[in-house]
Amino acid sequence: MIFYSLKEILWMMLVAIAVDLVIGDPKWPTHPVIRIGSLISFLERKLRRESASREKAAGDAENTSEAPTGADGGMFADAGAKDKAGGQAVLSPRSLKLWGVVLAAAVMLAAFAAMLAVTAVAAAIHPWLGYAVTTWFISTTIAVKGLKDAARLVAVPLAAGDMAAARKYTGYIVGRDTKHLDEGELTRAVVETVAENTVDGVVSPLFYALIGGAPLAMLYRAANTLDSMVGYKNDRYRHFGWASARWDDVMNWIPARLTGILLILAAAVQPKMSAFRAARSVGRFARLHPSPNSGIPESAVAGALGIELGGRNTYGTVVSERARMGWPLRPRSRGDIDGTVRLLYGAAGWLAGGILCAIWLLN
Repeated sequence: MIFYSLKEILWMMLVAIAVDLVIGDPKWPTHPVIRIGSLISFLERKLRRESASREKAAGDAENTSEAPTGADGGMFADAGAKDKAGGQAVLSPRSLKLWGVVLAAAVMLAAFAAMLAVTAVAAAIHPWLGYAVTTWFISTTIAVKGLKDAARLVAVPLAAGDMAAARKYTGYIVGRDTKHLDEGELTRAVVETVAENTVDGVVSPLFYALIGGAPLAMLYRAANTLDSMVGYKNDRYRHFGWASARWDDVMNWIPARLTGILLILAAAVQPKMSAFRAARSVGRFARLHPSPNSGIPESAVAGALGIELGGRNTYGTVVSERARMGWPLRPRSRGDIDGTVRLLYGAAGWLAGGILCAIWLLN
């Protein structure tokens, strides 16, 4: 393993931010996040088949044994029943959680090990190659430009009055139904997504890069990708994605609170925004969000802009009522998307400035 000094890590983080701002996230098939997503899909299929196979075997053994109903039949025996219509094994919550833990551990460890191997080999060939490879992979875990581009995809058609295109592109970045949303609700969806992803796409990966370089930053990105793919509370993933969702919550806990501070600082230097109101909003509303982390950046942005976030979201046939955050000093408008992007860049700027100060102090 190659160990870098704190100063070297800080320089690589700073350059990685610059690389992301210029290049963004090219959609190459070999992009690490795309490969992580492919691995998650592959392992999910394998693990679900394995889980079903084991439960079917456990159910058959229980049905043919002389043990009374309810007897302990082993790890998977509590749900070894078969679907009466199709004869398929019914997966129990316990086994789904167990296999979900296996999925999360396998993907995160694979991402860490692969990145450790690649950066170590690069550094062994030449130190400057090690710096370049490490910096590049850290940049792939950051998404400042990607978030801005995604937000602009919605803001541009909104400005042109093309609601169909705005709804279409909003649907690319949020899970809620968008086909009936008006301008205010489309704006809310984008603002909430950009605010939340200021944690996931900026602060968290750099926080873990500071601690463990590219390997730990990529482990975090694997945890976050797991949450985005399987960390849902629907029938399919409520139990299977439980471990992935919990890991994401744990790993984002500190970075989310750092992000709140950065967004307040960003609001302090933005015209027509209020850092004081952003701080008050975090203190009053953040805890109302169902996520232990997402409420912090969302309430900070709501307070800074002087708008209200939260409300009713629809996911298929499921209606979710989220707590309102912020004070509705004015109606939401498409300009709030640009305002949120400015806060995103402001937070990244304060973070880069902090890195520069740390480098200066280490000289």
